[in-house]
Amino acid sequence: MPTNNHPTFRQKRLARTLRELRIAAGLTHVDAAKVLGSAESKVGRIENALSGVRLPDLRALLDAYNVTDPPKRAAIEKLAREAKQKGWWNQYSNVLEPAYLTYAAVEADASEIYSVETSLVPGLLQTPEYTEALFDLQAPDAAREMLAAQLDVRRERKNLLAGDNPLQLWVIIAESTLYHRVGGTDVMSGQLKSLIADSRERNIELQVLPREDPMNACLFGPFNIMSFPTSTETDVVYTESPTSSLYYEDVTDVEKYTTLFRRLNVAAANVSKSRVLIQNALHEMEQDR
Repeated sequence: MPTNNHPTFRQKRLARTLRELRIAAGLTHVDAAKVLGSAESKVGRIENALSGVRLPDLRALLDAYNVTDPPKRAAIEKLAREAKQKGWWNQYSNVLEPAYLTYAAVEADASEIYSVETSLVPGLLQTPEYTEALFDLQAPDAAREMLAAQLDVRRERKNLLAGDNPLQLWVIIAESTLYHRVGGTDVMSGQLKSLIADSRERNIELQVLPREDPMNACLFGPFNIMSFPTSTETDVVYTESPTSSLYYEDVTDVEKYTTLFRRLNVAAANVSKSRVLIQNALHEMEQDR
């Protein structure tokens, strides 16, 4: 099987899952190679996402790793089948940054997302007008073609929150975000009204961290913790800055962010009180019309 020098994130997830299952089963590369009747290097290539894995080999490995639960096996096989498939986001590869499209791909596979935003409304909850105003502020010299693509991708991403099995989204927003008049009073008022409506959706839990709470000192930057439907997979943390995007997959790193999210979850206002804080910001904004 040819070497894959540019693995997709799905291929990396599959590789990580198989590596963790092997370790949990107490087996070595040599043991796995014997199961496949192959050289040890083949197992290494699979676990480093340098090559794919054929379905018969995958099933043999799952047998050896004592993965007997049918739903687990089916989920891993589905991940293997989809690993090389192109998603809807690929049609924008000539317009938008690869890092953004990679995030869209990871997000599309997630079943739960725990999000902390320090200064912006989370992407999945942005109105088109807010997104457009944000784009004009952050990239004033960018081509309008890129804006159109951004709006299209954002619309596709928001579809994750609908349907029979929607994404479960937990969001914590710093209260100051509600008072940043991105796009002016009309745009921001519309965004706040949209947040109030979103906060009533069953699959969305929206909390606001009050401005006076000392936990604001722990808001080092926005981050997302993404969980996946395959129970054998570990969570992934995504962080972003103006110059880079980072994914943390190490269990220790993920646990640090998970602990921080839990602390912020306790400190933030509950959903009902958070809705009141949003309504207060909306009332103040509309008074200034």
